[in-house]
Amino acid sequence: MIRVLIERHIADDLADHYEQAARATLTEAMQAHGFISGEALHNSQDPNHRVVLATYRSIQDWQRWARSAERQEAMAVINPMLIREEKITILEH
Repeated sequence: MIRVLIERHIADDLADHYEQAARATLTEAMQAHGFISGEALHNSQDPNHRVVLATYRSIQDWQRWARSAERQEAMAVINPMLIREEKITILEH
């Protein structure tokens, strides 16, 4: 089992649009092979700093989702809202 930490910094005034897109992306991810759980959080000191913490059965399952057409389409919506590229960290026990 692995955890995937995704950090995003969204542009000012795009929180509502981002929330909608992030929720849709998480819904899609939940259907991905090997997906176990996920949660979306925000930094209490910086409301534009968002974090997604997802659990996958294996790194291969994450990589399959990361390369999927569904995630690429979702990121095509989310990326224009970001002020910098998302940072992805793979964590394991």
